[in-house]
Order: sequence, then C-alpha cells, then structure tokens
Amino acid sequence: MPTLVHFEIPTDDLERSKKFYSELFGWNFEKWSGPDSLPEGMEYLIITTMDDKGNKSIGGGMMKRQNSQQQGMTNYIDVKSVDEHSDRVMQLGGKVVIPKKPIAGMGYFAVCLDTENNTFGIWETDPNAK
Repeated sequence: MPTLVHFEIPTDDLERSKKFYSELFGWNFEKWSGPDSLPEGMEYLIITTMDDKGNKSIGGGMMKRQNSQQQGMTNYIDVKSVDEHSDRVMQLGGKVVIPKKPIAGMGYFAVCLDTENNTFGIWETDPNAK
C-alpha cells in the first residue's frame, strides 16, 4: 500500500527554519550533496527525524521557497509507478502540476494537486533513474 516516505518544507530563511525545527523537535539537518539534479544555486537540506525511542523515522528536506508565499509543505507518497499514478490523479479530478522528473540514481517524482487544491508528491524508487 502506498505510504508517506518524504516531506519537504519550503522556507524564506534556511538558517532560521533550521534553528526552529532543530530546537522544537530535535531534527538534524545536513546539506545534500546528491546528484546534480537541483537547479543551479539551489541549496537543499536533508532532514533526519527520530521517533521517541531514538529510531530513525521518516526523512524530509528543506529548501528556499520556490514560488509564492502560498507554497506549503509537500508530503511524498511512495508508489510503484509515477506515470500510472499521475494518470490516475487526473482521472479522479486532480492535477499534475510538476510532471515526472528524475533524481539521478534515486528515482522519479511528480507533484500533484488533489480535488481540494492540496499539494502532494508521488515518488517512485528507481536506482537507474537518469
């Protein structure tokens, strides 16, 4: 069954937001030095979270806000096929606002809107993604 696998937090000030979430929840942040799939000059921080027993929990990311002040957090759901689920989103009355894109060596994602204009992402793991 598809499940939540990643979240992203847009921010106007990376350091201020990092401090806020670190002090509030104890989250750890590390600059991502992954494949060159980010736009030039974009800084992306990987967020590591732990459950109340100290076990690694769902991970996330933080980056500078890309568009309007309305850009909110985005949750990513793991699916077997971004293509199939993108089609299904549209069949059910939603929209695909960022079509399938690769993250080299990791997989593919798309960003969608549900019927109430809530943003969510779909993620397909594929180590052969280019």
